[in-house]
Amino acid sequence: MGAERGPHFVQSLERGLAVIKAFSSERPQLSLSDVARESGLTRAAARRFLLTLVDLNYARTDGRLFSLTPRVLELGYVYLASQTLPEVAAPHLERLVSQVQESSSVSVLDGTDVVYVARIPKARIMTVAINVGTRFPAHATSMGRVLLGGLEAQQLDRYFAEAVLRPHTARTVTDEKVLRVELARVARQGWAILDQELEEGLRSVAVPIHDRDGQVIAAANISVHASRTPLAAIRKQLLPPLLEAAAGIEADLRIAGPAQPARPRPDDAQKAAGRPASAASS
Repeated sequence: MGAERGPHFVQSLERGLAVIKAFSSERPQLSLSDVARESGLTRAAARRFLLTLVDLNYARTDGRLFSLTPRVLELGYVYLASQTLPEVAAPHLERLVSQVQESSSVSVLDGTDVVYVARIPKARIMTVAINVGTRFPAHATSMGRVLLGGLEAQQLDRYFAEAVLRPHTARTVTDEKVLRVELARVARQGWAILDQELEEGLRSVAVPIHDRDGQVIAAANISVHASRTPLAAIRKQLLPPLLEAAAGIEADLRIAGPAQPARPRPDDAQKAAGRPASAASS
């Protein structure tokens, strides 16, 4: 099975894991012969490993077919429980970017700004580079609209008391009453699309990421060139896979537990603290 092994290597553990990995979503139930064939073991060895897994309650059998039990999830729980939001989100963003061929990011709300905590770029389409720790004003970004839409009334009042609703383009919404109406609509529909409010030529769509209690803790987005992607295409072609990616992140976070998403380190935040007049992935 490939790589060079040292004297510490325990072949029995390798074989036991091979038996577990013989099962799949396509084949959740296997006979002894199936397991032996899939794992590359003899029938006698496969039988011993399967019966041991049954004794440990990691597998069950009706006397002919074997299947795994939910206890197998414990094997991955410790790993997932140790992961922060960026680490949990990264593989989902990578799959999303591969699917839609556009850049995708995850951000959290920090004061009146969104702060990027994960990003998978496809191509640079903005006037400034975007990295983890980069921040932009929430009112002018699609992720910000989603995050603000998830705030409770007192939190939203506090935001408007502190925020400077500066225009970044001629399209930027800077009227508090108009923005409140828009945030209520975003909260109801569960997504936000912004058309060149942060930077000319930039469109983006964002959706919320909820914790296991249903609270909005982050947002994920896809950003595109306005010249090549009409608004109708964003809603029809990009929104569904983005919602699917967010659902996958939420599912992993539920397994990982109630840990709060990691905030940028102080040095990252300081580097990105300057709020550029022209911006990035909204």
